[in-house]
Amino acid sequence: MRVDYSTLSKAVASLTDGETDIVALMATLACEIHHSDERFDWTGFYRNVGNETLKIGPYQGRHGCLVIPFSRGVCGAAARRCTAQIVDDVNAFPGHIACAASTRSELVLPVRDGRGALLGVLDIDSDRPAAFTAADAAALQSILDATFAR
Repeated sequence: MRVDYSTLSKAVASLTDGETDIVALMATLACEIHHSDERFDWTGFYRNVGNETLKIGPYQGRHGCLVIPFSRGVCGAAARRCTAQIVDDVNAFPGHIACAASTRSELVLPVRDGRGALLGVLDIDSDRPAAFTAADAAALQSILDATFAR
């Protein structure tokens, strides 16, 4: 089953209409995104807690890393650069943090509020190599922006 981003976008908009609590929004998106595609093995948010540090937020899947500095891993790179990170082979990514041994590829997107401030990152792991495309990144970024930057 591959995600239908149009349907996912409509579902997320409907479920989050009027909600402003960041954690509630993250929890809802983590659940909806995770269950939308069989490629998504772990789906969750790491929140920007200041001091160039990310802490785990709502997620779906096995346990995740609790704390990630901006200076390490794919999530840190996405936070530091405020750009999407598509990694086809996590073992080839310098400084990759192995939260789960089963992860083969990763997509991480910045999450910003309406002023452009970094709230955190959305991290999606797959147990398949090269599971993510630029089209996945663009569609998911659009959903994030519509949800958090309103």
